[in-house]
Amino acid sequence: MSSRIPIADLGREYQDLKPEIDAAVVRVLASGQYVGGPEVEALEREFAEFCGTPHAVAVGSGTDALRFALTAAGVGSQDEVVTSPMTFIATTEAISQAGGRPVFADVDSASYTLDPALVERALTPRTRAIVPVHLYGQTADMDPILELAKRRGVAVVEDACQAHGAAYKGRLAGSMGAVSAFSFYPTKNLGACGEAGMVTTARSEIAARVRRLRDHGQSEKYRHVEEGYNGRLDALQAAILRVKLGHLAAWNERRRTLAARYRAGLAAIAAPAGPGPLRGPGIILPTEMPWARHAYHLFTVRVADRDRVRQALSERGIDTGLHYPVPLHLQPAYASMGMGVGSFPRAEAASREVLTLPMYPGMTDAQVDRVCDALRGIPGMR
Repeated sequence: MSSRIPIADLGREYQDLKPEIDAAVVRVLASGQYVGGPEVEALEREFAEFCGTPHAVAVGSGTDALRFALTAAGVGSQDEVVTSPMTFIATTEAISQAGGRPVFADVDSASYTLDPALVERALTPRTRAIVPVHLYGQTADMDPILELAKRRGVAVVEDACQAHGAAYKGRLAGSMGAVSAFSFYPTKNLGACGEAGMVTTARSEIAARVRRLRDHGQSEKYRHVEEGYNGRLDALQAAILRVKLGHLAAWNERRRTLAARYRAGLAAIAAPAGPGPLRGPGIILPTEMPWARHAYHLFTVRVADRDRVRQALSERGIDTGLHYPVPLHLQPAYASMGMGVGSFPRAEAASREVLTLPMYPGMTDAQVDRVCDALRGIPGMR
């Protein structure tokens, strides 16, 4: 029997880079400098260059990156921050931890990123920032969001945690807002062997504030100008990420090639996308928007009878994921916001149907074909 196809294969990624990663780890261990230091500083320079931003500040996780970015952008007590309900809870946790209050706007039905027109309706005099979430490896529609933010005097904080190397009209994710946050969780396009994150910005004062916040509010050793956090990145993760960063562009190109193969293999059962739930057989494929260069962090489709399809794929040795099955406004953690079913119908419709198929640079063409064959063979998919 064929081996299972995982949704991601981190072990293979390590084996492919083993000599480089092992050498980097030994280099750090021999240095005796394990928190901050030359490896972290080098990663910051290299990632800033990759994104095309003047500043990058390494932190302990993607959640740290979001929280510090929001605080440095001026979000404080009871400030409203408009974002998407179709994201991981870290987006809104960071808003709350910065002292703000999450406010949701519904998503575009094709990209599942914030609909700029609905963002404008959600703004109030208390709005301090907008957090567009670049979802699944595709950026939000940034020009209208940036124009709206400028007109209303609010900051744009990019949640680029799923968008390493994604582009919007030629501009890379992480280079457009006042400040941006990346996660290097192991399964990301650029993933550490543990937790790690990065803040990017063109504004030196924001970068300086994030550097203080990650290090207990210190402007220099034992001089604490504000209360901060322990949000520093360790040198081992930085060294590993430096190795992987050199492969990121090629990995993203491989993801795009795999995505094209998926599209060809699933064309016979593809159904048109619409504003509501999928009706009838077939599968809705990801939409690469005209303004986007998708990095395909995830290859997330929509199917009407998701649980049945997911079980059928599992029985055929294919792992899948759910990103995300319950939109944030319907999570128990936000019950006090009083937003029930129907509050954000596009996000709700998508969340009931999304199914993430295996996607990673080491995936073979034959594995993609096997997933496509399995999907086409499930009763009711045509």
